[in-house]
Amino acid sequence: MELLLTNLAHGFGVALSFQNLSFALLGALIGTAIGVLPGIGPVATISLLLPITFGLPATTAIIMLAGIFYGAQYGGSTTAILLNLPGEVSSVVTTLEGYKMARNGRAGAALATAAIGSFFAGTVGTILVAASGPLLTQVALSFGPADYFSLMLLGLIIASVLAQGSVIKAIGMVVFGVALGLVGTDVQTGQQRFTFGIPELSDGIGFVPVAMGMFGIAEIILNLERPESRSVLTNKVGSLWLTKEEFRRATPAVLRGTVVGSFLGILPGGGAALAAFGSYMMERKMSKGRDQFGSGAIEGVAGPEAANNAAAQTSFIPLLTLGIPSNAVMALMVGALIIQGIQPGPRMVEAQPDLFWGLIASMWVGNLMLLVINLPLIGMWVKLLQVPYKYLYPAILVFCSIGVYSLNNNVFDVYMTVLFSVFGYFCNKVKLEAAPLLIGFVLGPMMEEHLRRAMLLSRGDPMVFLERPISATMLGIGAVALLAMALPALRKGKDKALAE
Repeated sequence: MELLLTNLAHGFGVALSFQNLSFALLGALIGTAIGVLPGIGPVATISLLLPITFGLPATTAIIMLAGIFYGAQYGGSTTAILLNLPGEVSSVVTTLEGYKMARNGRAGAALATAAIGSFFAGTVGTILVAASGPLLTQVALSFGPADYFSLMLLGLIIASVLAQGSVIKAIGMVVFGVALGLVGTDVQTGQQRFTFGIPELSDGIGFVPVAMGMFGIAEIILNLERPESRSVLTNKVGSLWLTKEEFRRATPAVLRGTVVGSFLGILPGGGAALAAFGSYMMERKMSKGRDQFGSGAIEGVAGPEAANNAAAQTSFIPLLTLGIPSNAVMALMVGALIIQGIQPGPRMVEAQPDLFWGLIASMWVGNLMLLVINLPLIGMWVKLLQVPYKYLYPAILVFCSIGVYSLNNNVFDVYMTVLFSVFGYFCNKVKLEAAPLLIGFVLGPMMEEHLRRAMLLSRGDPMVFLERPISATMLGIGAVALLAMALPALRKGKDKALAE
């Protein structure tokens, strides 16, 4: 405990420096803004801002990007409640009860519930990251190459299973992402793989063009197809104070949402959106005010908002301790660390204590900033929503092109970004999720490295993956997860065949 407090004190010393504090505030403000603006989201924004982080110190860059991520969870609730327009995917659930509360004249109470619940859950999530991080790091240090390979394979399987839509499509995207990650020169043999004679591909495909194209620019193209329909709530926001009855009902919902979000945030393929949906379904069954759901139940705001912020915080646990991204945003974080020359994983605590503890401390500071700045700025966010999108996207595209080019001063990277933006647009049209591809792209090279090490150490015996208890357990869980998803489909096919 004493060591933990000493490390946290060191972290706050790093986080409260003027530069890091300034960029934490900037990240929180940008995150809130993109959470407010529908159709952008933290994945697209972080992918667009990756080139900027190249010129910043590693700790400052990651603190800013983290602020964007959890800031978006706050901002998304503002438009969800006031306009019935979720700015962020995880805020879709908030519209169900939050907008009804706003129409009933309780917009202020809904906004206050979202802000306070988010702050509480974010604080708990930060404490969990601080407490479990060093412990899991010590466990991770006992992992061998076979264990790491199986753990990453499990992560890819769960990311596929929990993806929306077809599991087969998600697995296909994961495999394609792994293949993209293997493009370039083989480190051990010096042979070029999948380069098709293109010299620029000998160093591999850059992370920024893939992320920016698949998420950032593809999302801009999709937004241009959608007609803008934004109607600002005419009712007054009203008092931000909760009545005694509202506070009594919201408190247990916040606590339950925090527990759900903290757990689901750690799971590969989980994240804020899954946590929010899970919390809402729980509240509909468990809350005492479940008969009011559909007409403005405060539990339907308190639970999901707490859950998505808890998940946003705890999703950093597998990233910081194991170097494994649990969702698309964490995959971007891995990319940002690699751009800075830092290999995420269990060695980070010892090799980068400023980054590890500074980031954890900045999470709490950032959540406090968001609580203070969000409610007073509601009017400004509503005004921002009235800016036509046709004025926003040209500036975004110009800055994207400059940012991608500036990374390597190579126009080929710009061409690759355009290629992946078209591919990302196509994927969206045919209902192929981009997140599994990005996770596969990040984990693919690491999996290959650990696979080769494991096979070398075992003298080519593949049974090493089943002989090591940790590896066998991971593979077993992955097999059960795939089987659990395959059985309903097989049963459905069998019933259909019998009916014919």
